[in-house]
Amino acid sequence: MRGLLSQKIDIMVIVMKPGASEVNREDIVSNLKERGYGVHVSVGEIQTIIGVIGVDIEQKGELQDQFESLPFVEKCVSISKPYKLVDKQFRPQGTQINVRGVIIGGDVAVMMAGPCTVETEEQLMTSARIVKASGAHILRGGAYKPSTSPYSFHGHGVPALKMLANARAETGMPVITEVMDVRDVETVCEYADILQIGTRNAQNYNLLREVGQVRTPVMLKRGMSMKYEEWLQAAEYIASQGNYNIMLCERGIRTFETYTRNTFDINAIPALKELTHLPVISDPSHGTGKASLVPAVTLASFMAGADGAIVEVHPNPEKALKDGAQSLTPQAFEKMMRDLERIAPVVNKRI
Repeated sequence: MRGLLSQKIDIMVIVMKPGASEVNREDIVSNLKERGYGVHVSVGEIQTIIGVIGVDIEQKGELQDQFESLPFVEKCVSISKPYKLVDKQFRPQGTQINVRGVIIGGDVAVMMAGPCTVETEEQLMTSARIVKASGAHILRGGAYKPSTSPYSFHGHGVPALKMLANARAETGMPVITEVMDVRDVETVCEYADILQIGTRNAQNYNLLREVGQVRTPVMLKRGMSMKYEEWLQAAEYIASQGNYNIMLCERGIRTFETYTRNTFDINAIPALKELTHLPVISDPSHGTGKASLVPAVTLASFMAGADGAIVEVHPNPEKALKDGAQSLTPQAFEKMMRDLERIAPVVNKRI
């Protein structure tokens, strides 16, 4: 799309008036497409917003005058940031993502929990039952696992995906799991309800484009050295392909500190709330690397405005094949959920 290729090209957001009809919207969309512009439509409960991609800066004023003269258009807003579709102005009311009835970005403090890696059917089902009983909404589990070492356990692949689907069938919890390769996107979509893009693939633009072409929700983790703008531009790759079901996950960044695995950037949560309309998820397990720190950082992230958290829970962390040191025991997870239940009303959330 030319709007993503030239510095002279901008994006304009047309905000429809409340009560504008579908016919009004389609008239504008047809008009824009006839002129050769790219069009992205965001339909909200009260207002519809139309993103116009490929607007030459010299033509911007003329277009703005034309569309603002229409009785069903409230205003036209120009977005000059390098990320357009994920910018706060594109959908100021915020984005909510419905995953099998679990609303992410609403008034529920969404908890995603489960083992880092799917090891066996028994281990996964035990974990799923534990986190479900304690109040988790979504089951996490790695079928494909990236690792710094080529000799580490890298997951069971498709057999693990099938185990996750079985766990969903029993517990009713939607499933989130990581996809690492463009060749696996279609297969993972058959089993998963949310596609996780890990920190190592946060700037794998071919993979980002690929998950943008499906409509399965995507959780984009922050690259371990990413600035906010780079992170949002990575999300823009997904949105530019038509998939707006994106959530951003703060999972800690690499700093000089060695006591923790990473440095959890609590600033990122309120900062992203100012910059984008996308829901924000926290990952205190990777953010700290220490199970003892996970509950406190989880609660802090919700107080900072997070829409959800994803944590690792294992029936026997000391025997885990991956990341046992940062995995909560069932007892620790249960206590954390009860603590979250007490603080949730303070930030207008519920469990």
